[in-house]
Amino acid sequence: ALPKISCMTPPCARSIRKRSENTMSVEKVKAYFAGFGMEDRVLEFPVSSATVADAAAALHCEPCHIAKTLAFLVCETPMVIVMAGDARIDNAKYKARFAKKAKMPTPDEVLTLIGHPVGGVCPFAVPENVNVYLDVSLRRFETVYPACGSPNSAIALTLPELEQYSGFSRLGRACGGVTENRLFGGAQLCTPPFSCLNGLVKIVQDAI
Repeated sequence: ALPKISCMTPPCARSIRKRSENTMSVEKVKAYFAGFGMEDRVLEFPVSSATVADAAAALHCEPCHIAKTLAFLVCETPMVIVMAGDARIDNAKYKARFAKKAKMPTPDEVLTLIGHPVGGVCPFAVPENVNVYLDVSLRRFETVYPACGSPNSAIALTLPELEQYSGFSRLGRACGGVTENRLFGGAQLCTPPFSCLNGLVKIVQDAI
């Protein structure tokens, strides 16, 4: 009998492809920052920074300082929302703002539509049709750490730098009044506006 031929990609081939995708993505972000003379500020780690916890460990900072970037599809249009590491999407307010439930693309779609792999998604060097939103939850910090296109990279940016280099300004600031940013204890955390989504996320912290 003839041996069965599997159509599945061998694990080693998938691993090689993933490493290649990660390398290409971080190099693209470096090239983007090179246009501002700051490519040397991109950090690459020998360990994973794919999750908030991993990134915080790699950077020796609190998880809340990680500027995590999540990808979504709204009527098949891609967008990314950058938020503090201790925040999560408020589904009710998301639906009220976009008239749709939050829909996240598959990992393959993220790479195709955003241009970066899951674990390295960031608002830098993305296609022009990708809408970029910054959330007010970031405003607590002078410096935050978004990824740079690979699951083992980051860059330290001040908030004005994040606004400038993320390209979010092309979207304007007219999306306020749809969110709340409060600690579980009920204290007002920060004052909008900072971003297009003025608090579309909820801060996930213990009550003070």
